[in-house]
Amino acid sequence: MRKKIQKSMILVITTTLIIAYAITIFFVYGRIRDLASGNVENVARYIAASLNTYGSDTVSWLDGVESDIRLTLIDKNGNVTYDTVQDEFTFANHSNRPEVKEALSDGTGEDIRRSDTLGSDMFYYAVKLNDGNIIRVSETVRSLSFTALELLPMMLIIMAGMILIAWLISKKQAEELVRPINELKLDDPLRNDTYEELHPLLVRIDEQNKAKDAIADMRKEFSANVSHELKTPLTSISGYAEIMKDGLVKPEDIQTFSGRIYKESQRLVTLIDDIMQLSKLDEGAVTGKAEQLELFSLSKDVVESLDCLAAKDDVKLEISGEPCTITGVRQLVQEMIYNITENAIKYNRKGGRVSVWVGSTLSGSKVVVTDTGIGIPEDQLERIFERFYRVDKSHSRETGGTGLGLSIVKHSAMLCNAKINVKSKLGNGTQMEIEFPESNVAGAALTE
Repeated sequence: MRKKIQKSMILVITTTLIIAYAITIFFVYGRIRDLASGNVENVARYIAASLNTYGSDTVSWLDGVESDIRLTLIDKNGNVTYDTVQDEFTFANHSNRPEVKEALSDGTGEDIRRSDTLGSDMFYYAVKLNDGNIIRVSETVRSLSFTALELLPMMLIIMAGMILIAWLISKKQAEELVRPINELKLDDPLRNDTYEELHPLLVRIDEQNKAKDAIADMRKEFSANVSHELKTPLTSISGYAEIMKDGLVKPEDIQTFSGRIYKESQRLVTLIDDIMQLSKLDEGAVTGKAEQLELFSLSKDVVESLDCLAAKDDVKLEISGEPCTITGVRQLVQEMIYNITENAIKYNRKGGRVSVWVGSTLSGSKVVVTDTGIGIPEDQLERIFERFYRVDKSHSRETGGTGLGLSIVKHSAMLCNAKINVKSKLGNGTQMEIEFPESNVAGAALTE
């Protein structure tokens, strides 16, 4: 960054100097022309006054008076009768020259042009004498390129000096500008006293830091919960196995102890399966592709697979609605309906009811699961999708829940572009609905 700032400052200085040089040349050249024209005009008028006094025949005395000024005496017909420069072009007729024509008509005339005789730019000023002759004075005028070349060495010296000074100043200034950035405390970005322009960036860094901290806390909590959830069944299995190994179990109780070991191991397998499934959903590693699914038929299959569980818990399970087709991944959609319906059965009362409704609405296709269970406190509705979060921990232990079912539902819904809506009141049951928006209805393009 320092190098960029230095380069930018040096580039600005160099560009400014070049522009200043061009402007200087322009004005210097204009000033030189003004001075040259004024000088030639004064000389012409002075000589004209002398010749008007002493006669045109006395012009020869001007030979060699001004070596850099050319004098030409022209008669009224344009013929040259005297010239301080003698060559084959000197005595050509000058009646067609602009300054001569203007002087014959108006008394004076001037012009600037390239002289074929001298091969350079010349400024001409002509004055008509009392006897009708024309005295013309001319002087070489420096061209723009000549003026530029003449001033170039001095400008190069000035430019080199200015660039050196600019480099030294820019180096120090760049260090001053960059120092606050190098000294930023990114662990607590909003406490930095630095440039106002950096504030939006520091706000974003602060937000990212908080997000990272939140993720780190979630990972710690998740690791602690996983350890705890794994330790509980493993401790039970280990304890029962140890008692059996030591021969402290009566033969008639072996089946009971074996059953407890089996139950805890199944609970452990279920927990591991849920953790692996959630990990896959986190990574977006979903097997299967999107396809057209008949939602009512799929929900009916789920309900039928849960009939035994409902009968065991003395819960009436029913399904109603109408056929509707969506586009989605079968495994994810099936798991969402299964987990929500299973929860509705597990957290119900003896003799309770679970109703599953499937159909199309103005906002899209829906699966609505309503139960008459224990309900969810209002202040805990937003937390039920957190990993390992349980509304009733004691009841969860009895039902063998892992606390990951609704987390799986949440992640599956995100991957399916679906919404989960929950309505519940403690003691009065719960209603959960999976809403598939219009973009998921039949006819949508199938994607991998």
